[in-house]
Amino acid sequence: MNKDDIRLELLRKLEANPEYTQRELSSEMGVSLGKINYCMKKLIEKGWIKLSNFRNNSNKVSYIYLLTPKGIEQKARLTFSFLTIKLEEFEILSNEIIKLKQAAKKLHLKHK
Repeated sequence: MNKDDIRLELLRKLEANPEYTQRELSSEMGVSLGKINYCMKKLIEKGWIKLSNFRNNSNKVSYIYLLTPKGIEQKARLTFSFLTIKLEEFEILSNEIIKLKQAAKKLHLKHK
């Protein structure tokens, strides 16, 4: 995962569930806890998310990560960029599949 992929995935997950812990994010995304912590700090510094704490019960303070308007805008930009890249990859793969099918058909006809 490159940094934009991680950022986009974090923004998606936090938008869906602001109560995710960094440990849960690390586990679900297959990224080290240290990397998640670093990325979360950067997203907070950039103003894409804000961190609030609340009491889950009388003995434990939990955190909630909220996307800011800037974070929502960046998520849209990252999503558009990701989609553009994936559509280009899809086009390349589609063309390769067509070529492979044609080659396989020629080989099949040759060996009949």
